[in-house]
Amino acid sequence: MISMARYFLRRTLQSVIIAWGVLTITFFIIHLAPGDPTSLYIRPDIDPETISNIRRQMGLDQALWQQYLLWLKQFASGNFGISFVHNRPVTDILGEAIPNTLQLTGTVFLLQLILGINLGVLMALKYGSRTDKAINAILLFFYSVPGFWLALMAIMVFSLRLMWLPSSQMQSLSLEGQGLVLFWDRLRHLVLPAAVLSIPFSAYTARFVRSSLVDVLQQDYIRTARAYGLRPARLLFKYALRNALLPTITLLGLYLPFLLGGAVITEQIFAWPGIGKLTINAVFTHDFPLILASTFITAMAVVIGNQISDMLYALIDPRIRLLNEQG
Repeated sequence: MISMARYFLRRTLQSVIIAWGVLTITFFIIHLAPGDPTSLYIRPDIDPETISNIRRQMGLDQALWQQYLLWLKQFASGNFGISFVHNRPVTDILGEAIPNTLQLTGTVFLLQLILGINLGVLMALKYGSRTDKAINAILLFFYSVPGFWLALMAIMVFSLRLMWLPSSQMQSLSLEGQGLVLFWDRLRHLVLPAAVLSIPFSAYTARFVRSSLVDVLQQDYIRTARAYGLRPARLLFKYALRNALLPTITLLGLYLPFLLGGAVITEQIFAWPGIGKLTINAVFTHDFPLILASTFITAMAVVIGNQISDMLYALIDPRIRLLNEQG
C-alpha cells in the first residue's frame, strides 16, 4: 500500500507539471495571436488616452513576461482573475457553467457505457454473423460522421420536422412549474445533446469491447471452463467479460477529456449553457482569463482521467498492484 501511495503521489506531481506546461503554452499563444480584448470597447469617439486606461486596467500595458509572472502568481493562489467581457470573477462564471456540463457529460458517460458494453457483448456472442456485421456497419457509420452534422440532423428531424424535442437551452424560458414539471422539461432538453454526444463514444466502446471479448473467449481457460460444463451466463459474466473489460477501463478513463472536447461543439449547437459554449465565446471575444481557466479545467480533466484509469486498473487487476508494490 505504501508503494501504491508513492506511485500515485509521483503521478500527481507529474500531472501538476503537465498542467502547468499546458497553461504556459496557452498563455503565450492567446497573447501572441491576432486580436485585442480592448477592441470590444473601442468606438470611433473614444480617445487614445481612454484606450490606454482600459489596457492598463486589464493589465495589458506591461511586457508579456511581466503579465505571465503576475498571472502565474495569481493563478497559483487560486485567483483566476476577472472576465474581460462579463466583468465578473471567472470562478463565479465557471461555477455556473460547470454543473451544466457535468450534467450533460455525466449522462453521456452512463449512456455510452450501458449501450457500448451491451452492444459489444452482443456482437462478440454473434461474432461473424449477419447481426454482428450489421451492427458493426451501423456503429462505424455513426463513429465516422462529424458530430456537428449529427447534431444538425437531429435538430432538423426531431425538433423542426417532428417537433418531439426542444432544440436548444436547458429548459423552457416560459416554464413556471417546479418539481416533476421542471425535471421532465430539463430531461426533454437533455435528450438530443446527450444522444448526439453519446453515439460516437458508444460506437467506439462497443467495437472495443467486441474485439477484447472475442479474444478472451478464444483463450484456453475459457475452453476448459466450457468443457467442464460451466453455465454460459456464469462463464460470460464472471470470467470472460471481467477480463475483457480490463483494457476498456483505461479507455473509459481517457473518455473524460474527449467528452469535454465533444461538449464544446455540442453545447454551442444546442445552446447548452456549459463550459464548452463559454469557452468558444471567450475565444471569440479574447477573454484571456476565461480562456486560461477553461484550459486549466480541460487539462485537469485529462490528468484526472489518467489517474482514474490507473487506480481502477490497479484495483481490478491484482497483478498491477503487485507490480506497483514491487516497484
